[in-house]
Amino acid sequence: MDSSPRGLRDQQVVFQAVEGTELANPSRDSKLVQGEQMKSSYQPDAVMEYFDDLGEREWERMIRTPADEAGLYIHTHYLKKHISSNEKILEIGAGPGRFTQILAALDARVLVTDISSRQLNLNRKYSRTYGFDRAIIDWKQMDICDMSELDSESFDAVVAYGGVFSYVLDKKDIALSESIRVLKPGGIMLLSVMSLWGTAHGFLDAVISLAAEVNQRIIATGDITPATSPDRRGNFMHLFRAHELLGWLEKAGLIVLDRSAANCLSLTWNEELKVIRANAEKWDELLRMELEACAEDGCLNMGTHIIVAAQKPC
Repeated sequence: MDSSPRGLRDQQVVFQAVEGTELANPSRDSKLVQGEQMKSSYQPDAVMEYFDDLGEREWERMIRTPADEAGLYIHTHYLKKHISSNEKILEIGAGPGRFTQILAALDARVLVTDISSRQLNLNRKYSRTYGFDRAIIDWKQMDICDMSELDSESFDAVVAYGGVFSYVLDKKDIALSESIRVLKPGGIMLLSVMSLWGTAHGFLDAVISLAAEVNQRIIATGDITPATSPDRRGNFMHLFRAHELLGWLEKAGLIVLDRSAANCLSLTWNEELKVIRANAEKWDELLRMELEACAEDGCLNMGTHIIVAAQKPC
């Protein structure tokens, strides 16, 4: 599942269209369980359909504009910092393989998973076309909320870039628990989620075009669902605040090692950024500044995504 990471295109229209209770007791009457599932704001079939329809565009999106490239650069920086050669990696929401390709270049061994069968097929296609299939253990269609076929404590790192934890909405605790379960003690989780204020920062014109009551519901909850945006027909998600994300991860027992926005300086410069991109020296300096700025506390909420690297205690 997207980034720039997955979901950047969606965030542009997020406002324009615009924590539940988990199932805790599997032994309850099946009709009651089904009723509770129906109430969940997370609908995996709808997420699957969305990314099946997105298709090839997901491969191109991360390099479509200089701002997208800057977001890709920041995400890549933290992979290079925390992933070591020959480590066994679970990549969740891998999409067509932009980050799979980077993990392969780091000599990692990757189990590629995605909820979308079409995105998995594209990952196979691009990995074979560009030669990074050598690093892939297997491809599996899988929902992050049910990874029961994977052994506990079997991966050195889990990578869930591009908003996977945003898409699962009220099932995010289940998704996080599953991700921690399969991670070895001392292992690293690298994730990125959609940012509430970063989305508003990047697409303020779309935010202001909304009816005030819709806008206020989304900002109050972080949720883009039928409850907050009745006219929206799909692609629902949760937009995180930085303190909310960090507190959630720490409450789950993870140790936060790094956190960053992606990407705050270059986000809204559009045409002007193309001029900088054409000058290698200026572009390198922008990326250096972007990396430093995005890790500042005051900038964490100002990119379209928030990145965190966290460790499971030994």
